[in-house]
Amino acid sequence: MAVKAVLKMGEKSLLERSREVEQFNTAELDQLVNDMWDTMEQENGAGLAAPQIGVNLRVVIFGCESNPRYPEAPAVPHTILINPTIETLSDAMEAGWEGCLSVPGMRGVVSRYTDIRYRGFDPQGNPVDRIASGFHARVVQHECDHLDGILYPSRIADMRYFGFCEELEANEYMSVQTNGSNPAETTPAV
Repeated sequence: MAVKAVLKMGEKSLLERSREVEQFNTAELDQLVNDMWDTMEQENGAGLAAPQIGVNLRVVIFGCESNPRYPEAPAVPHTILINPTIETLSDAMEAGWEGCLSVPGMRGVVSRYTDIRYRGFDPQGNPVDRIASGFHARVVQHECDHLDGILYPSRIADMRYFGFCEELEANEYMSVQTNGSNPAETTPAV
């Protein structure tokens, strides 16, 4: 087990679609997952995708009880998800602040589906099938985007709500409530 360097936005491989995992229950897959957990925990992440540490496979991990980067977020179950698929359960979407270990020190408002069903496999090849909503659903969608070469800034509709965390906080943008509302229609307290 080891903490790996997290690739940053601008690294070409982060924009590529990842390959399906074809063999389960292997020492290599277990090592990858362990390295991902170590790296995510070291960086205080809520999730991590294999491409973020330079492995072009469809593997994501996520989960947190409490997280200093998301202090008000509810707990998300610790999950290893391989070859994931996502099904939206409604057309309802919610705008919310997101960050990413590959885009350090920045945040942006992204709209995501509020209710999803995700499926895939664990490292032994056993099926994973869950319903998620709210922050849990947001984390899953964010991490799975990495597997298709999508970083969250490409999903930001209003670039006024994208910037460095300290600047957004100093200018009170991060205090804008996004629960179900469109932040572009909300005037930040400046």
